[in-house]
Amino acid sequence: MAEFVHLERDGGVATIRLDRPPANALARAVSLELSAAATDVAADEAVRAVVVWGGERIFAAGADIKAMVDYGPEDVTLDVGALEQACRDIEAISRITIAAINGYALGGGLELALSCDFRYAAEDARLGLPEVRLGIMPGSGGTQRLPRVIGLPKARDLVYTGRQVDAGEALEIGLVDSVASAAEVYGLAMERASAFAKGPTAAYASAKRALAASDRPLAVGLQVERELFAPLFATGDQKEGMRAFLDKREPEFEGR
Repeated sequence: MAEFVHLERDGGVATIRLDRPPANALARAVSLELSAAATDVAADEAVRAVVVWGGERIFAAGADIKAMVDYGPEDVTLDVGALEQACRDIEAISRITIAAINGYALGGGLELALSCDFRYAAEDARLGLPEVRLGIMPGSGGTQRLPRVIGLPKARDLVYTGRQVDAGEALEIGLVDSVASAAEVYGLAMERASAFAKGPTAAYASAKRALAASDRPLAVGLQVERELFAPLFATGDQKEGMRAFLDKREPEFEGR
């Protein structure tokens, strides 16, 4: 049994839940368990959407600074490497992923949230990459994913100042996709995930791969899109979607 990361399933939706009180600090053991949970979810065909959540109080307040203060380069490489891999594993899940953010999502916590397709934040959420204030920089994908989400100028501001943004500003700059009350944000994420779970999961998976290529040269991205498009016409969901359109009814996708 995992100690710090719990995997819960509700119908077609899986919740990957951080549980390391009081701050869900992302020590190496937590990162390894996140990777294991992501691998488990990715292999489970019954899971058709995923929510990543830190519980009602806090998403994740970043690295375990107390453990890292006396680290040297080799020591810290193991920790940031484990978290970077966990973020890659979350990002590689072929289903739609939603981070439900209560409280703080700082440093590695924000890097984890950035590896999801969507971020829903509570009204009291605070997000940021404060590493520069510790004399370091983001090391598990923050400098790479953040500019892709909010643009390079805004990413420079957050990385260089290390400042935190509230939910309102996060929504304004595109860092989060939706804001709800603290009591409702997980429920909102589950509701949206449940809707995605009823959709054409093969089409979502292909769309995710195509969108991931959007930062590559246009000719490369177009080739990726073309290669992913045609095989969808061998899926049952394509047949159901088009027949439902012609029949003027709602499609009933089965994820196949």
